[in-house]
Amino acid sequence: MTAARQQGTGEQLDLFDEALKATVRHGEAGPGGSGTRAREERQADTAWRRERALTRGLMEKIASSANLNQAYKRVKANRGAPGVDGMTVDDLRPWIAVNKDALLTALLKGSYQPQPVRGVEIPKPGGGKRQLGIPTVVDRLVQQAILQVLEPLLDPSFSASSFGFRPGRGAHHALLRAREYVADGHDVVVDLDLEKFFDRVNHDVLMSRLARRIGDQRLLRIIRRFLAVGMMQYGVSTVRHEGTPQGGPLSPLLSNLLLDDLDKELERRDHRFCRYADDCNIYVRSQAAGERVMASVTGFLASRLRLRVNREKSAVAPVGERKFLGYRLGAGGILGIAPKSLQRTKARLRQITKRNRAVSLAQMIGEANAYLTGWVTYFRHARSHSELRGLDGWLRRKLRCVRLKHCKKPAGLRRFLCQHGVSPLQARQLASSGRGWWCLANSPQAKIAMNVTWFDQQSLINLTARHTALNARRNRRVRDPYARWCERGGP
Repeated sequence: MTAARQQGTGEQLDLFDEALKATVRHGEAGPGGSGTRAREERQADTAWRRERALTRGLMEKIASSANLNQAYKRVKANRGAPGVDGMTVDDLRPWIAVNKDALLTALLKGSYQPQPVRGVEIPKPGGGKRQLGIPTVVDRLVQQAILQVLEPLLDPSFSASSFGFRPGRGAHHALLRAREYVADGHDVVVDLDLEKFFDRVNHDVLMSRLARRIGDQRLLRIIRRFLAVGMMQYGVSTVRHEGTPQGGPLSPLLSNLLLDDLDKELERRDHRFCRYADDCNIYVRSQAAGERVMASVTGFLASRLRLRVNREKSAVAPVGERKFLGYRLGAGGILGIAPKSLQRTKARLRQITKRNRAVSLAQMIGEANAYLTGWVTYFRHARSHSELRGLDGWLRRKLRCVRLKHCKKPAGLRRFLCQHGVSPLQARQLASSGRGWWCLANSPQAKIAMNVTWFDQQSLINLTARHTALNARRNRRVRDPYARWCERGGP
């Protein structure tokens, strides 16, 4: 294999190597504030002081050509929307060719200044809006480069009960762990919902946690600038004094770092808990114990991390009355699909199968298949055969409505039914009934013409069969519950 093949070709060429050599050759890296200062003496923990001493030269690793090239590949693969400057991912390579020397110098000196993020609001599944902050493409490149160096240093020290946005961990691992707790008799859950967590992260608290572990002051200054950079929305730039908006590569790691204090406190108290990002469930044996835990943890979050618990969305209740990551835990730890997850799925399918959409039935089926394949794969651990059978039947009825309406006139409807096994008399009765499409789709004639076999021929996914296949031993992707989960972290 040639060297060019090993390093990649085309877009994957080493973009930074020559510029980095020139920067180092001219001595532009400099100390840049990485020397020792009085802050080290105030660290009470010897292990933290030793770790910080080993992390004073991180900017050289971050600005290395290998790391930056890898970050470029990741940003390019992730695509994403442009930031406030309008630069797209396709524009990044030409920008690097012109500005790589200045970028490397700014990184190594610790003087890199990020641009404001572009504020975007998206609807939340439970109502309301979620605030996103989309960094520029160049800022995403720098954040990704920082993430690739910091994650191997910070992640190993995180709690084993933290599952969100971590390598080799995912939502299914959290659910399987929660199932063990419930099966062991901890069937009351303290369901904690942090109020606007990503908007309420205190910068000083977060930076103090980061400074315990990182000794390179250049890196700390750059991360602080990323936290404090303004948000551009509706043409107005707003200065931010708290929060780490979702949208940048660094945000999940920083949130896990901050909430690691909560994890360690729960471990110290010997609680059974699962945390996925800002969604934390603590499992106890009684309602009274749950109320005590809720009160004490709420006080801990307010005093230590300056975070508030959403009283309306948080609760202490039997596990069957709450949902966790789209699932519902039942007696003995049995996993099922939460009712709200089914409602959201039906709402999405209603959008896909609207009868007034000017698309073919084949396109609708293709869109439904694309959505439902990932959905049923995520819920493969649920024992919900009746719900899946019901959803299969409901979707087939929706699609029968569409196909019947495409016939347009009674003559076309009679012809279609007769072509698919319905007697002329029954076809004529249905075509002249005058009932609505939803009612017609549930008629015996429609079910004869468009039965399960007909939908199989149209390549419509069968959720019940797909779920059974996913749980069959030969098709199971997760043999060891904690070995690996490579699906998305949410429904």
